[in-house]
Amino acid sequence: MREAVIVSTARTPIGKAYRGAFNNTHGATLTGHAISHAVVRAGVEGTEVEDVIIGCGLPEGATGHNMARLATIRAGLPVSTAATTINRFCSSGLQAISSAAHRIIVDQVDVAVAGGVEQVSLVQNEHMNHYKEKEDWLME
Repeated sequence: MREAVIVSTARTPIGKAYRGAFNNTHGATLTGHAISHAVVRAGVEGTEVEDVIIGCGLPEGATGHNMARLATIRAGLPVSTAATTINRFCSSGLQAISSAAHRIIVDQVDVAVAGGVEQVSLVQNEHMNHYKEKEDWLME
């Protein structure tokens, strides 16, 4: 049976919600940064990544609706790379990793990226997830 293994990891710095250095940074920007570094650390080309699966507890509104697609583009991966956002609330990131393993074992995908994101500063505030709803860089 084919196995799935984790060959690289990357994460964003831990910040202080509402008042840290990243409190006004879009989730796609943070996630894209982590994805691009995980791909480099894995020693694979971006064109080899077949699927990006990202878990997100509040994917609507300020998080960008399809976080995986936005983060994939932000990471500089080809637009032909498949991307899926999973919402399982508290276990979204873990479900994304499990789903990527399934894609590798069962569907014969060679390279997948998986993880989780939640930009608390942008979704848990008085604007009820609509503050900074659009990421300017992605709109260009």
